[in-house]
Amino acid sequence: MVVVMEMTSSVQQIEAVNTMLDRLGFQTQLIRGVKRIVIGAVGDRPVSDLQDLQLMPGVEKIVPIMKPYKLVSRECKGDNTTIQVGAVTVGGADLTIIAGPCAVESRPQLLTSAHQVRQAGAQIIRGGAFKPRTSPYSFQGLEEEGLKILKEASQTTGLPVVTEVIDEASLQMALDYVDMVQVGARNMQNFRLLKAVGQTDKPVLLKRGMSATVEEWLMAAEYIMSEGNSRVILCERGIRTFETATRNTLDLSAVPLVKRLSHLPILVDPSHGTGDRGLVLPMSMAAIAAGADGLILEMHPEPAKALSDGPQSLTPPELEQLMQQLSLIAAAVGRNLAGTSIPHEVA
Repeated sequence: MVVVMEMTSSVQQIEAVNTMLDRLGFQTQLIRGVKRIVIGAVGDRPVSDLQDLQLMPGVEKIVPIMKPYKLVSRECKGDNTTIQVGAVTVGGADLTIIAGPCAVESRPQLLTSAHQVRQAGAQIIRGGAFKPRTSPYSFQGLEEEGLKILKEASQTTGLPVVTEVIDEASLQMALDYVDMVQVGARNMQNFRLLKAVGQTDKPVLLKRGMSATVEEWLMAAEYIMSEGNSRVILCERGIRTFETATRNTLDLSAVPLVKRLSHLPILVDPSHGTGDRGLVLPMSMAAIAAGADGLILEMHPEPAKALSDGPQSLTPPELEQLMQQLSLIAAAVGRNLAGTSIPHEVA
């Protein structure tokens, strides 16, 4: 349920309601929206047991949430959530474009990629230091050395960085180096990892599992938020279907559906969603038209030499072309896109 507080309620009144909910065995989280202040309360007490709570000063009403996910739901918070990743706001009027190589392969490769990402106008750099691969013989990532290179790329370009974490050990290692952590599709239901990232203050990019329903995906976000971390960004990256012509089936219907069900921002990954660089541009445009708050894209200086995901990685000129095309779609749907002629050096 949510306890809707009056906009004029005092700090003392909010604290008193929180104390009462704690006493009743609820797990609580204060959510300040544009139009209302609510206290999300997760527990199994029926609303009929909360008559005294309803009468407390500052309480406007108590609203039960029927969805299995509570804090994530649009019922809990009516207005859209925006999340800060460094100086970048995700979920607002500005579209967020994250770009970079699938994996950090070397210092020259990542630093070159980072400057190209900035030059194209993207706002966040991606790069994997830990790579969960289907084959144990595939490149597994540079681990802490890769994190150090990501940190250097951030300092050099002034852009925040995101990387995937695969377990609690990699999470603890990454916290000192990156601005946002990613929970990948394979770990969407790794509940220990979800709880661990929920206990940090880092923004979390939560990718949809390859066979996950929308409800399961939102319940994974609920795991994170129930631990106290409300800075969750969802990412649709394609699901596994009978179709073999593409790597996955990019489910763009999930974008407006999630927007209806949840207040959290949502990005789309057309690189993993299709596995084909030739499809990344049209699916990127479709994603923004469908209401996505941004994209996460794979770009490599030399895709033919990439140690992972070369066929789906854009070249630097292709990334610049994509950004130019996206500006047209952004304007058509009332969103803004950052400029595409940012200099390499930090101003």
